[in-house]
Amino acid sequence: MTLNPLTAVSPIDGRYAGKTAPLREYFSEFALIRNRVKVEIEYFISLTKFGLSQLEGMENAEELRKAYTGFTIEDAGRIKEIEKTTNHDVKAVEYFIKEKFREAGLERYSEFVHFGLTSQDINNTATPLSVKEALHDIIYPKMDEIIRELQERADEWKDIPMLARTHGQPASPTRLGKEIEVFVARLREQKSQLESIPVPAKFGGATGNMNAHKVAFPDRDWKTFADSFVAGLGLKRSCPTTQIEHYDNLAAIFDAFRRFNTILIDLCRDIWTYISMEYFRQRVIKGEVGSSAMPHKVNPIDFENAEGNLGMADAIFTHLSMKLPVSRLQRDLTDSTVLRNIGVPFGHSLIAFESILKGLGKLLLNREAIDRDLENNWAVVAEAIQTVLRREAYPNPYEALKALTRTGGHISQESIAAFIDSLDVDDRVKEELHAITPMNYTGI
Repeated sequence: MTLNPLTAVSPIDGRYAGKTAPLREYFSEFALIRNRVKVEIEYFISLTKFGLSQLEGMENAEELRKAYTGFTIEDAGRIKEIEKTTNHDVKAVEYFIKEKFREAGLERYSEFVHFGLTSQDINNTATPLSVKEALHDIIYPKMDEIIRELQERADEWKDIPMLARTHGQPASPTRLGKEIEVFVARLREQKSQLESIPVPAKFGGATGNMNAHKVAFPDRDWKTFADSFVAGLGLKRSCPTTQIEHYDNLAAIFDAFRRFNTILIDLCRDIWTYISMEYFRQRVIKGEVGSSAMPHKVNPIDFENAEGNLGMADAIFTHLSMKLPVSRLQRDLTDSTVLRNIGVPFGHSLIAFESILKGLGKLLLNREAIDRDLENNWAVVAEAIQTVLRREAYPNPYEALKALTRTGGHISQESIAAFIDSLDVDDRVKEELHAITPMNYTGI
């Protein structure tokens, strides 16, 4: 069966292929192989600048870089063909580059390709490169777009009073814009934390000690060389390490990403609830069907889709951050197959981000429903009244309001007004209390 969006096993490359296509540039097998070639080539170029007599006269850096800047599907296919013989993906990359050296008449330098390295020196730089570039090119801009859209709505709705609910019950009124602003602040903080985590890489030979480098050229400062090389890739070299990167900072990246997603789950559930309360209506898209049986349905499908995909992403991020830092002794292979799935939670997250943006674009404020809820819940001004009475040293104000509001009967504007009129306080205080309504008792 030919692979296409209808035959793909994963919905990331199937149903949602259109939304996740930008990530192929970073997390596909092709992208990983290309990054491996890049690391190998850049390492070789760095060696040519390190004063090794064996590499004197090697000045074709820009020509060598074409091996990855012009990397093609055919090149990746050639590497996969070599891998059928080697049964080793990174060794296949090395042999591919040596083929390129032969074609360019540089065969005499070819043994300095992959010189002194182990596979994880390549994998633990190539994969972090994919993470770093995907975050900066795709994920961060989309996060910013969500934050920007929410901020616009927070500004638009900043003066709209709304009944708050704690434990699902009416509580002191708030403002709709402020409640959206809460999510803006939370998302900005988590994005800032995510951006502050350095993207880690490992580069140190078979067991992290640069043994081979040291024995071949004992008079060279290989630690400084490795630090500089990795920094040149825009990554932070972890040192000391075993054969592999210990993944602690990579786990921190996934945890911070997961927290951002978790806040979005909270947002989706709140918006879903506001829609169910009719605080929001949704713009009807011509031709869409909400239910196969109920023609009237306009469901909050975008927020439900986002919630589901965010849950999938967070579950995988959790496994990644728990699994990757754990490896037996100097290394086992369990990280290898797990690392190949790094793009999956990015994919589910991107699907969710797009769904949230689509859902936000459909929201229509229903001021009538919001105001009606406030009018039907005059009991929420009880807090305001008892607080003013406390200020005035009125005896037992909390208990007095409790006796009024916890009778099981409906508390109306009239019953509140009658209660205020019955108080033994100055007319000035009564006037102040009469001015308090669910619509204006919204705090700062």
